[in-house]
Amino acid sequence: MVKSEENSVDRRNFLKIAAGSAVALVASAPRVGAQENTARPSHEQTSEDAKKVDAPATERTTEAPADNPYTQGMAAFVSGLRYERIPEEVIDRIKLLILDSFGCALYSVDLEWSRILMRTLQQVDSSTSCGVWGTSLRLSAPHAALVNGTLVHGFELDDIHRLGVMHVGAVTLPSLLAVTEIRPGMSGRDFLTAAVAGYEIGPRVGRCMGEEHIGQGWHSAATVGVFSSAAAAAAALRLSKEQTVHALGIAGTQSAGLMAAQYGSMVLRMHTGRSAQSGLYGGLLAANGFTGIVNVFESDYGGFCTTFSRSHDRFNLAELTSGLGARFETMQVSLKFYSCVSSNHTTLDAIRAIRARRPFSVDEVDHIVVHGSQVTVDHVGWKYRPAGVSAAQLNLPFCVATLLLDGNVFVDQFNALKIVDPVRIALADKVKVVADPDITARGSEFRQMVRAEVFLKDGTVLTETVETPRGSERSFASKADVVEKFENLAGHVMPAGQVAAIRDAVLTLETLPDSSRLAHLLTKQ
Repeated sequence: MVKSEENSVDRRNFLKIAAGSAVALVASAPRVGAQENTARPSHEQTSEDAKKVDAPATERTTEAPADNPYTQGMAAFVSGLRYERIPEEVIDRIKLLILDSFGCALYSVDLEWSRILMRTLQQVDSSTSCGVWGTSLRLSAPHAALVNGTLVHGFELDDIHRLGVMHVGAVTLPSLLAVTEIRPGMSGRDFLTAAVAGYEIGPRVGRCMGEEHIGQGWHSAATVGVFSSAAAAAAALRLSKEQTVHALGIAGTQSAGLMAAQYGSMVLRMHTGRSAQSGLYGGLLAANGFTGIVNVFESDYGGFCTTFSRSHDRFNLAELTSGLGARFETMQVSLKFYSCVSSNHTTLDAIRAIRARRPFSVDEVDHIVVHGSQVTVDHVGWKYRPAGVSAAQLNLPFCVATLLLDGNVFVDQFNALKIVDPVRIALADKVKVVADPDITARGSEFRQMVRAEVFLKDGTVLTETVETPRGSERSFASKADVVEKFENLAGHVMPAGQVAAIRDAVLTLETLPDSSRLAHLLTKQ
């Protein structure tokens, strides 16, 4: 018993000594950016600091890893971007992209999943900082970003960066608009600058990860989207380069989103909202001194790239900063003119082209074969079973059947009756999606390329190859087409006068003295 007590005393003494040494080591480590204090000998400093056992804990006492050139490069771009450095064509393009996203969001206001989300958040949030677009509801900034991001992606109408495999507006604009409301006074020029920052950063992360990212089951719009949101928030908040590094690191560790959500779930719509919210948290926390993963992209263990790719080589870090500030990914964002996942659009364009060249009826069709990349097969080529609207919108055979029956694949084609229509389902069963090794080998730039073959009952075979869809970066929509789509969608919930006011404010954003005016216009008063 005495021996046991002696051992306990020895153990306590050892722990005291160890604790004192640890405190001394941490306290004596130089802070980032601070000059080392050499005024007194190190043994005196250690002795005094060891007594400060009640000093508050801090994560600011260790050196930041020096090996983070890509994170630093992206942060430097975001913090240093100015309106005058952005090419005129990029400014013109991003205004159209912003307008399109707002139209997509406003259409989604009255959808079932949107109403459930808003009703649920109202029950737990009595804040009134920021408006929910298309409504009179006001919530806290993070919850408003969550809802607004969900609205933009609410009905598979929003933009897509094909190579980055992500929806950019849905994750960038909600956090940016939230900042305009909690920090009013941001000019329209600064708003556009922050938007460009977001539209540039996220797609580069997507390019870094490649198409294999979504192929592994991650919803890249959500996982990659946090970085677009954080970049826009950081730029809007005028964070320094160091703060922006932390904003990206805070956002990156919140990254999530599973593609199994596509098989009939409401949560698919919320993925972009969560990314918008996470990026906003990143910016706001970093502005107040909260620290994140400073080498969020480069870390060998637990970094974004190594973890999400489950490798040390199935990603390309150089894509993160390649051409940054000279080549604008904003110009690579495509718009949708079908209300379904972008991977379906090239096939729908091909079927339309075939039918225009040689009209045929549904009764003439024996079967259809769509040859595409392996990612296309995995993503949209599965056998259709009615499991909700999202499943219908993300299924290629169903969308082909819908086009053949209705002549279009837009908002009116996805309702409770049509997604369970036995005639439509039987026609979808005649559509087969197969992997073409040659298309797959061409890489992510041709991920959506297809060769569609329509086999008629009389033995005729009609073929069409499409590399990129209508509205893509290679054949971007006209200003008139974008405005028409916006007015059509926004008109479902907003009066004509307010729709026109939003349109005019966006198209002349560079003249707006306070961009919080835009946030005001987007809500019902």
